[in-house]
Amino acid sequence: MPQGPFSPARVRAARQAARVTVAALAGFYTALYALDQPVVAVYALFTPIALGVLSPLPGGGRQRARAVLLVLPLAVALTVLGTTLAVTTASAVAGMLVIGFTVSFAAAYGPAPASVVPGLLLFYVLACFPPYAPDTLSERLYGLLAGGALLVVCELLLLPASPSPPYRARIAAALDAAAAGAVAAAQGNGHDPERARRLTDEGRALRFSQLPPASRPTGAGRTSRGLAHAGSATRRVLNQLARTFEKPAPEPGDDPHCGALLREVATACAATAGALRGTRAVPGQEMLEEEVADFVAVRGHPSEDGAEASPPLLRHRSAVLATAASALTVQTAVTVAIGGRRSSPGMPHEQFWYAEPSTSRLLTARLTGNLTLRSVLFQNAVRTALGLGAARLVAGTLDLSHGFWVLLAVLTLGRTTAGATWSTVRSAAVGTLLGALAAGVLLFGAGDATVVYAVVLVPAMFVAFAVGPVAGPAWAQGLFTLVVSAAFSQLTPATWRLAEVRLLDVLTGCTIGLLCGVLAWPAGARAEVRRGAAELLQAVARLVALTTANLVDAPDEARARDDATEEALRLARHRLRIAEGAYAQYRTEGGRDPGGGGPDWLAALNCGSHAMAGAHWLPRQDHGPAPPDAVLWARESVARLTTAMDRAATFPPGGVRVRPTALPAEVISSAPPPVRPTLVDIDGWLRTLAAELATIDGDEAAEPSPVRDGGTDKGVRAPTDSTTPAG
Repeated sequence: MPQGPFSPARVRAARQAARVTVAALAGFYTALYALDQPVVAVYALFTPIALGVLSPLPGGGRQRARAVLLVLPLAVALTVLGTTLAVTTASAVAGMLVIGFTVSFAAAYGPAPASVVPGLLLFYVLACFPPYAPDTLSERLYGLLAGGALLVVCELLLLPASPSPPYRARIAAALDAAAAGAVAAAQGNGHDPERARRLTDEGRALRFSQLPPASRPTGAGRTSRGLAHAGSATRRVLNQLARTFEKPAPEPGDDPHCGALLREVATACAATAGALRGTRAVPGQEMLEEEVADFVAVRGHPSEDGAEASPPLLRHRSAVLATAASALTVQTAVTVAIGGRRSSPGMPHEQFWYAEPSTSRLLTARLTGNLTLRSVLFQNAVRTALGLGAARLVAGTLDLSHGFWVLLAVLTLGRTTAGATWSTVRSAAVGTLLGALAAGVLLFGAGDATVVYAVVLVPAMFVAFAVGPVAGPAWAQGLFTLVVSAAFSQLTPATWRLAEVRLLDVLTGCTIGLLCGVLAWPAGARAEVRRGAAELLQAVARLVALTTANLVDAPDEARARDDATEEALRLARHRLRIAEGAYAQYRTEGGRDPGGGGPDWLAALNCGSHAMAGAHWLPRQDHGPAPPDAVLWARESVARLTTAMDRAATFPPGGVRVRPTALPAEVISSAPPPVRPTLVDIDGWLRTLAAELATIDGDEAAEPSPVRDGGTDKGVRAPTDSTTPAG
């Protein structure tokens, strides 16, 4: 529960409660007392509740109002379907199963569709519960449209919500910091822990867990995918730059080639930030690509004094190149996201696979990719459909006079794990009992005095919607019991037994929801995230082995393995998406104790994404075959790492620690000059993966610290930045 009476969460809830209360009661009282239309009144009452309370619409007042207008046609269609299918219990239950699954599964499209799922289901539930009354369809639609229109007006005019800062603005601010850091690094500035901390903090602010749902670009379209990709690559740029200021500058820090590339990185970051703010045109990545190509061509050459490039100089240049590759990833992702570019010439095609397909194909890919029992979104949709179908069957079979409350309890109290469902149901039962007692006292004392209920409903509704969302299910159910008792007592004469019926119906819905939680994937995402992370580690182990072999073996041998490497990359990417989805759901499930120990799934996903980043970027360098001693070192080092990855996939107690075989200085010096940078890159990549692997057995809530050694571009959309509340 948020601390302090004026905490931001409480203030937001109170303002939203005011808007919903005014919209709901304006339509309810007008329809009931001025027009004598009780059916219109019911739908005018529940429409603002569905779209203003059950559906936490994202964004500011204008964005919420626009969302309500977009949702209203769907609400009308679901109301028509619910009214039509209520003809028999069998048709109603069948419709509940199909519509419950279809609407719930739409959450796969992103946070905006997911936010309206509960409200849309309420429209079908409200129209579908007994009795069958098709002659009231027009009145239902009048009430629905009136309630929606009133909510739109209130969202625009009554204490409108402040708009959330767009994610692109956060990326732009982070890129400004990156540009300043790159300039400082180009000037040879060394040890600066304070700058390193600021850069790391800027990167951490881009984590989706630090953003409101409205600002998270997790949709299926090209813009959302591109912004998510740009955000994760920007984090990598910041972390890579931070490492340069965490310790004294290396001796070759004033290398002119590194300085030129870092200045171009700064220019690219500043230009991309301006494009994200709309103050300048979206820049192409050609200038930075040319600078990177020039740098790659000379980075293995002797230093300015004619001395052969030493291992420290090679490592320094490798780190600068990795930073430039990340900045190049940012630029390309932004040109795809907001520049409309449908191709990424010169960049790894698979890294920007979302650039070419049409929006409809991207949406289809998101849905078909989740049409599997392994998908947590699919599991949630099935669980919701079964729960609502069972509730409708019970309500119709037992002819419950207020069966709607049974379905509403299932809709609002169901959780994705049996433990979380039991915790919620237990709290809701206590709250409903207390609310029923309060409602019983009200009904017993007021009797037929309708004016009392009309007066009580106003503060009761405001308090219920202001306190319930932040105080938990006990308060929410208790106060809402008082609200519905006061509302329905104005529609038909009621006695204290109405509170009893409400209590029994809610308990019935709680029981159904609990049974569904126990029978349908009771562990929620826990089992899936473990299995997904394990399969990901196994897939990237093979990918790392193949990529390393291709880099050090003779060209003919590498070409013979190209198909196998591409297949390994496709498999790793597929398993990363499955694991990301499971982890996203895992972090939203109730009852999780982030500091409770156990594997750090986020570290496992980071390790997988970093492995794929290296597989994308490292093979883009031309060089001859490596000498036998370098091949021997690479095989030994990658064998130790991949063996550790396979072992880590079992998540043994105590985790897995591995130190890849160090790259000997004599191996570097004996290799041909074109091969040396590649060996240094491989060494840094393997050590980066080993460091990520070592963090898997840690505190799940911890932010993985930047890896200190080597590495390559981590611009592939990392789980840290692609899940809904990562970390």
